[in-house]
Amino acid sequence: MATATRPDQRLSRRRSTVSVFDHIIGMVEPGSTVLDLGCDDGTLLKRLALEKQVIGRGVDIDDRSIQECIRKGISVFHGDLDEGLKDHPSGSYDYVILSRTLQQVRDPAHLLEEMIRVGRQGIVNYPNFAYLLNRLQLGLGGRMPVNRNIPYSWYNTPNIHFFTHRDFRELCREKQIRIIRELFLHRGKPAPPVLPNLLATDVCCLIAGTDRSGTE
Repeated sequence: MATATRPDQRLSRRRSTVSVFDHIIGMVEPGSTVLDLGCDDGTLLKRLALEKQVIGRGVDIDDRSIQECIRKGISVFHGDLDEGLKDHPSGSYDYVILSRTLQQVRDPAHLLEEMIRVGRQGIVNYPNFAYLLNRLQLGLGGRMPVNRNIPYSWYNTPNIHFFTHRDFRELCREKQIRIIRELFLHRGKPAPPVLPNLLATDVCCLIAGTDRSGTE
């Protein structure tokens, strides 16, 4: 079951995600309906409302995050992503967004399937654990990576699944989830699609079911 993060973990997460929000926002069409899973303090939803005029709602398990969303005027639900999205009807949103949270849920495959059931398309942003610096810290240093992209020690990390971009692609293939667009990032900035499994710190993917014809 997903648990609430400590204040220092929330702060680290906000610092590491804010730089990718521009790219997530760029994938969303103006005037769309959006569900943000693990919405934290509502920063992304607030920006989407201001910059893309979306109608957005958030889901989070942390009480402080929910209070902050309410303060910002964001519609938010208290929910545990490990319990799925059973309260949300199929096709009820244009986009379902999951930013740097997939690695923290108990059943990532099921959550991805739920995203493309509830939304016409999904946007997933995740850290690439195969990034070069992570490999060096583990391979040469002999310790679990701790850096700007993975700011947690092994004993207090909310991450329970450590996967790479190749792993994500393979999971999508197995679950018949279509990847419409991939955007590779290096510390928040676009990176060329050259050896992305080695050189990308983060990846943003626009996804849909194989029976969906929607494009960006």
